[in-house]
Amino acid sequence: MRRPACIEFSMENKNLMSSKATIKKDDFIIYINKIGDQNLYLTASVTEKPKDLNTTVKTIYHELTKILLEENMRIVHERLFGNVSLQKEVIDSRQLILDEGGIQDNLPLTYIEGQPCWGVGFSGLQIRAVHPEGPDEKVWTIYDNSEACGRGWKQNGNTFLMLQNVHGTETSYYNNDLKKSQTKHMFDRAEMILKSQGAEYKNVVRTWIYLADILDWYDHFNEVRNEKYKQLKMLPDSNNGFLAEDIYMPASTGIEGKNPMRAAGVMDILAVIPHEDLKKEVHQTAGVKQKSPYRYKSAFSRATSVYDKGIKHVLVSGTAAIDDKGISLFEKDTRAQIIKTAEVIENLVKAEGATMQDIYEATVFLKYARDLPLYKKVAEEIGLSEIPQVIMVADVCRDELLFEMDASVAINF
Repeated sequence: MRRPACIEFSMENKNLMSSKATIKKDDFIIYINKIGDQNLYLTASVTEKPKDLNTTVKTIYHELTKILLEENMRIVHERLFGNVSLQKEVIDSRQLILDEGGIQDNLPLTYIEGQPCWGVGFSGLQIRAVHPEGPDEKVWTIYDNSEACGRGWKQNGNTFLMLQNVHGTETSYYNNDLKKSQTKHMFDRAEMILKSQGAEYKNVVRTWIYLADILDWYDHFNEVRNEKYKQLKMLPDSNNGFLAEDIYMPASTGIEGKNPMRAAGVMDILAVIPHEDLKKEVHQTAGVKQKSPYRYKSAFSRATSVYDKGIKHVLVSGTAAIDDKGISLFEKDTRAQIIKTAEVIENLVKAEGATMQDIYEATVFLKYARDLPLYKKVAEEIGLSEIPQVIMVADVCRDELLFEMDASVAINF
């Protein structure tokens, strides 16, 4: 894989369709990616154990607040990764700085157990913000039983809905039967919230799903999701006469991740209601090096693409080292798994006209913290070291898989 050049534009480059910048401090990096005039993606990656967690979180949010205010952007998606035991401490520091900056109160967010490689702490965060321009464009908060659970926005004639932290119940997650029940409730709740916004689940283009103790019950999770998608007529009752690649399903990440509610799982959901004239502006990519996961009963697509005002966003699912039959590759060889995963993603986005240089947001999951130096070395070799990414320790959906990565890219078309 060819290593991309390191591109750094100042935020003053407002005439560029896309601009990039970084802010580097002793213990964190902020990646700033402005896509067109209306979309801003911010990734804060904590690169080493902070001397003082509260100070680091406040400093990160101070920088983010300045950027958001300068660019006149409004947050529509915010996800934080850190140990659940530190959630209150992190959120309190965040809220203090947002309040000082006058950023809107009661913004929904998702907090996931994303353990940093040095042990207990905070790994980083991802924010999407938008700037509606026209008189009919706006941003609103979505509520479920008076609880903020997402943001909606109208942009270029399309309606976007981002649900956050959707879960089933707050029951303890140590029983598989309860996990399955919670999962069903989680999908039912998502469907209900989408309907309240004039959408259907078929409008979903991307899900991010974080499961507590994923290795204990991932097959059960897939059973529930498959059944729900059949109920929604997104999957056929029988595979007879169907190719898995012909069935539309959202892109998805499914990864280990506990949550503060002690729910079996939580998910974030992006849905798009296209303008009537833009019905074909959302499509899925079945994959190049890997075939559809539904061939082995996992209901998601390798990627989905969304077109918006001259920009194509390619939303890449969580990807690991498996072959086109769904068999895990390179057991116990982390280096080979990293390279294979990057190859799969590179070929997938290439099919959509993009390159690894076009990544504006990524999450990297290592099964073992000890593999961080190896990942950094391989990332340097293959051109991944400069991409906006949050790195954390998490189990992948199979015990033998040691590495997973998801990504989002954007290109002009």
